[in-house]
Order: sequence, then structure tokens, then C-alpha cells
Amino acid sequence: MLILSLDTSTASCSVALHRDGLLLGCYELFTERTSAAMLTTLIQDVVQHAGYELAQVDAVAIAKGPGSYTGLRIAVSTAKGLCFALDKPLLAVNTLAGMSEQVRAYYPDTHTLCPMIDARRMEVYCAFYNTNGQEIQPTSAQIIDENSFNTWLSQGPVVFFGDGAAKCQAVLGKQPNAIFPEATIIPSARTIGQLATAAFAEGQFEDLATFEPFYLKDFMTTQPKKLLV
Repeated sequence: MLILSLDTSTASCSVALHRDGLLLGCYELFTERTSAAMLTTLIQDVVQHAGYELAQVDAVAIAKGPGSYTGLRIAVSTAKGLCFALDKPLLAVNTLAGMSEQVRAYYPDTHTLCPMIDARRMEVYCAFYNTNGQEIQPTSAQIIDENSFNTWLSQGPVVFFGDGAAKCQAVLGKQPNAIFPEATIIPSARTIGQLATAAFAEGQFEDLATFEPFYLKDFMTTQPKKLLV
């Protein structure tokens, strides 16, 4: 089972190749606005340098969101193009689930994991997972204030991580059960590929014609100001 995984949920861009769940290669860029320009190059490089050809890939997996509207759209359109061209199935993994997979081995089962992606102002996209990787509260958009997550924090330690955790730490940092790792956890195709391996084994394929990214919220734009003549 050879799975190519893509993650452009945020400003970073990553591509990974897994064989039977084993990571063969992963290329990641952490500069702004890299997804559109570099994604196809990274795909070609990781497959070629691992000693394979694109035609040998058994499935393409993507981080489906939540995240950047533009980033998600780029990854999905690229993945769909590959799947149609190669006649391969599409797998989709929640971006927050992939982030949780990065840290869950480092915390005991008494902890709850809360991956966060920065949204607008004091808002984050988040979900809750246990240290077995099971989702225990679905993905939602939350406005952060001093009362946020009181129910969870009253039950035990909660680990907040991801680029949305900084604004949460400024408000909840004094809570004894609120834990904020020093390292920033960035969405990565490494763990998307791991979770996609299990999804492939269970036949959890997406409908190529109808699949859309998990935007969570509608895309917001601002109206341009009229020029005074």
C-alpha cells in the first residue's frame, strides 16, 4: 500500500509518502505562500527520491481541513487532478486529527488533547481527542475568553497546541489544568499519511466528483473601498 499525502491546511506545505504505514519520505516548507507554487514540485521530488513513480501510488490522501480556505482548495484540486489522471482513490483526514497524532504519544491517558488552528481575531478551530487518538468532541469554531473550555479543564489536564494555542494561552495560561507545549505543532503530511493508511484498509474513500474541503466556515471577504474622484 503506497499512499501519497498532502497537507496545505495552513501557510506551510508538506508532502509525504508512506508504504504500509512506514514513512518513506516527507518534504516540508514553512514559508508564506508556498502551497500553489511548490506543491507539485514537492510531490514529484518525494516520489522520485523514494524510488517510485506516481503511477505506482495506490491512493492520494489530503488534510481536508479545517484551515486556510485557499490552502485547502489548492490541496484538494491537486489531489483530485492526480486521482482522476492516475485512476486512484482519494482519502481525506481531518487536519486536527493529524495534529493530535503528532503529540498523543507524549502524554498519559489522563490528558485530553486539543489541537488548535488560528482563525480570525480571538477565534480558533479546534477539537478534542483522547490519547488513543479518538475524537471526543467534534471540530468547531470557538471564540476564546476566560470561560472557554471550563468544563474540560475542570475534568483534568488539557493540552492545547497548534498555532491557535498562543491566543488561548494568553487568556487561560493561569489555569492549573491548561498545558501549553513550548513547541508549535504544525499540520504535516507525515501524520496525515499514517491516519490515511488505516482509512485505506477500511475502504474509507471519498467521492471524487462531490468531495469538498472541510472549510468549517464560509469564506469571508472584505468589500473594496470606493475611490474618491
